[in-house]
Amino acid sequence: MSDSLPAGVERRAIDGGTRLATRGPPVYGEPTDGEWRAWDPERSKLGGMFELGFDTGLSGGETVLYLGAASGTTASHVADFAGPTYAVEFAPRPTRDLLDVAEARDRLFPLLKDARKPETYAHVVESGVDAIVQDVATRGQAAVATRNARFLEDDGRLLLAVKARSEDVTAEPDDVFTDVLAELEETYEVLETERLDRFHEDHLGVVATPK
Repeated sequence: MSDSLPAGVERRAIDGGTRLATRGPPVYGEPTDGEWRAWDPERSKLGGMFELGFDTGLSGGETVLYLGAASGTTASHVADFAGPTYAVEFAPRPTRDLLDVAEARDRLFPLLKDARKPETYAHVVESGVDAIVQDVATRGQAAVATRNARFLEDDGRLLLAVKARSEDVTAEPDDVFTDVLAELEETYEVLETERLDRFHEDHLGVVATPK
């Protein structure tokens, strides 16, 4: 575990407490302090991973592929401190919100695509991205990560939030996590895992790198 934060992510006194924050226009009603806005770990799996001290390997300025961007809560924070951020979302309704978020962020590129089908956006996403952030609510989350490994630099990072209930609502989360990690390890070296239950029940945070 580490408390090293990438450049552009800081712990700042906001709204009566010390909060994770990035510099950018607010998106979801989060409290602000000048140009800085609080990053709510209860609304962001990656924010939760930072709060828990994961060693994400991010230093700031990376090219990022974000899978499962939804309406852009976390993707907006990533685009605040990263380089080009390709945000893949399958559902049209949240993608409309994501487009609104991207209007104020010239490094955020929304893609209305299915993360299970990376060939549909391979012509847009540059190969050799530095990080994949994955937060998809679908069965087969390890398969999504494996299929998208094609974009990742050899020393890049997969930052994955595994949703147990999306894989199997009837199974014990620990059993689900064991199965997902076993499949993931066919393609990735898993560097770190920890439950995210402090912020997100029945989720596992994973940091991995390509084998």
